[in-house]
Amino acid sequence: MYWAILAAAIATSMAGQTLLKAGASAETFIAQLFDWRTIIGLGLYGGAAILYIVALRRIPMSVALPFTAASYVAALLIGHYGFGEPISLQHIAAIALICAGVVLLAFA
Repeated sequence: MYWAILAAAIATSMAGQTLLKAGASAETFIAQLFDWRTIIGLGLYGGAAILYIVALRRIPMSVALPFTAASYVAALLIGHYGFGEPISLQHIAAIALICAGVVLLAFA
């Protein structure tokens, strides 16, 4: 159950991050702060933090935190498909190294 909560924390955090990026299209910083996407994104971030706290009750931090690196893969894909951001070979190599590190930690 705690692993599912950790996965929900990661997904909620990515949803919040996506809404914060969408809110960044507002004309001014003040407009961005009051944009509905920014407000909901911040709320989702708070919710993700609460879920993460619950997951840490049973999952060691040295294991849980590296698993949040899955959000880097999601951020790359959301950035590319949702916001038209380019993906370079360097991006792919960096993500591969992060994933390899997470796998190594999982079996440590």
